[in-house]
Amino acid sequence: MTADSETFSVSFEFFPPKSDEMEGQLWDTVDELALWDPRFVSVTYGAGGSTKAPTINTVRRLVGETSLVTAAHLTCVDATHEETHSVVSEYRAAGIRHIVALRGDPASGVGTEYRPHPQGYANAADLVRGLTELGGFDISVSAYPEKHPESADLGADIEMLKRKADAGAARALTQFFFDNDVFERYLEKVRAAGIPIPIVPGIMPIQNLTQLKRFAGRCGSSVPSFLDARFEGLDDKPEDRAKVAADIAAEQIEDLIRRGLGDFHIYTMNRAPLVSAVLQRLGRRQIRTPRIAAA
Repeated sequence: MTADSETFSVSFEFFPPKSDEMEGQLWDTVDELALWDPRFVSVTYGAGGSTKAPTINTVRRLVGETSLVTAAHLTCVDATHEETHSVVSEYRAAGIRHIVALRGDPASGVGTEYRPHPQGYANAADLVRGLTELGGFDISVSAYPEKHPESADLGADIEMLKRKADAGAARALTQFFFDNDVFERYLEKVRAAGIPIPIVPGIMPIQNLTQLKRFAGRCGSSVPSFLDARFEGLDDKPEDRAKVAADIAAEQIEDLIRRGLGDFHIYTMNRAPLVSAVLQRLGRRQIRTPRIAAA
């Protein structure tokens, strides 16, 4: 790989831990990935606020114990305005100034009918507008190169993205994808719709292809057949699988750089080795000291 580390920036997504073991893994991952000098890191927020406490605890620790710019996800599903504003107040008190504003999946599960809370925000665009009115936040939103599973078509999806941008979103972070031609066609449609904000490609290094296929089916991302060919015969060869996974993600990013993209949002799955291997292949340089605050 020949990409110059100065030609692109990265951000990382983490999820709040559900056990002591997972918490240890998360902070080991944060320590290692901080060396790659991310533009920011984000922490997810479960459907209906199901991970509210772990999310807030995680972002508090990131802000208090590291110098990483930290973004917190926020959903409005199954919540009143008052409940949503309460979380925003906790974020603000914790030092969070960047929110990833999402509608969120119903607590009853992906694929079930979404119904706005009668005393809450109707959708992500409405939530962005509310955050803009509250003031003081940099706002990111989601985008779907292959459309959101619940959208009638890609046009409706792009119209919703425009509403989010018009309401005050500063950038959109995409769902992961593997076909860069699909992303490029999507970006052309987004620009034709008059949406000027940066569209940051979401990159998913493949930790486990079988699990990825199940996950992709729920979130509307396709898994091209060439991925099966790349991993063929490697079921019992974990080291070779890891090398192929790092090559695939690095090749995807390098191709997107050639197409003029410069920012990438990497879904880490709270695991550092594969993400680090991808960035090493791209020639990105680690900073001399990690961006971890002194004790």
